Amino acid sequence: MKLFYRHYGEGQPVIILHGILGISDNWVTIGRKLAEKFEVYIPDQRNHGQSPHSDTFSYYTLADDLFEFLEDHQLSRPILIGHSMGGKVAMNFTLEHPHRIEKLIVVDISIRSYPARQQHLDIMDAMLSVDFDQFSTREGIEKKIREKIISPAVSGFILKNLYKIGRNRFAWRLNIKSIYQNIENVFEGVDLPYTTDIPALFIKGGGSDYILEDDYSLILKKFPRAKFHTIENASHWVHADQPEELCKTLSDFLEKKCEFSGGMS
Repeated sequence: MKLFYRHYGEGQPVIILHGILGISDNWVTIGRKLAEKFEVYIPDQRNHGQSPHSDTFSYYTLADDLFEFLEDHQLSRPILIGHSMGGKVAMNFTLEHPHRIEKLIVVDISIRSYPARQQHLDIMDAMLSVDFDQFSTREGIEKKIREKIISPAVSGFILKNLYKIGRNRFAWRLNIKSIYQNIENVFEGVDLPYTTDIPALFIKGGGSDYILEDDYSLILKKFPRAKFHTIENASHWVHADQPEELCKTLSDFLEKKCEFSGGMS
């Protein structure tokens, strides 16, 4: 599958993979800072953003898409950064193709399987509840979403997926029906029977429960050189809550400065 992507900078390649229901745009601020030292690619994964839709949606297909992306762009030993679902794609790919990757960075997700997260289900239910035949303005759709999702941050996150397809016609960019039908695949663990000594960094949001202390030993079985770092005052969406601290953490691990200076841009 040919993925839509954003591209910045030059140098050693870095690929950033967004999480479930996310888009490449969520990582542009971080990507542009990294692009001061690296060549950064931020693809929309299948069924998300501006990439093609498919009824097939699993970590096997997402990892295959990533393999095709590396081949198409002739990327040699990139650094992989993945958040949440993107982190599991990155882990699966690195375990299966360790010779293709230089370093691995996983943001706020563990290697294990997870029970279905009610917040994700609520978000998808809200999106599926929108009957686009009944709305001719963006404001009406925004009101409908905000009736179901109280958090301004989460509703804003959802509404980044809204786009206009006609004069008075709107749609979701992501393939919400396929994602909903395959959501159990997203909560699966990383079950490949491999290990790799690729340098790896696992970043936890201090206010998130996606990575627990019990997970460290599980992660180290697959990635024995893994390091762990907690970013305080951050939820699961570390890149949105603490972009400056995240960028500093990435800089330290990658040994190239790409911190914010003078505030966010």
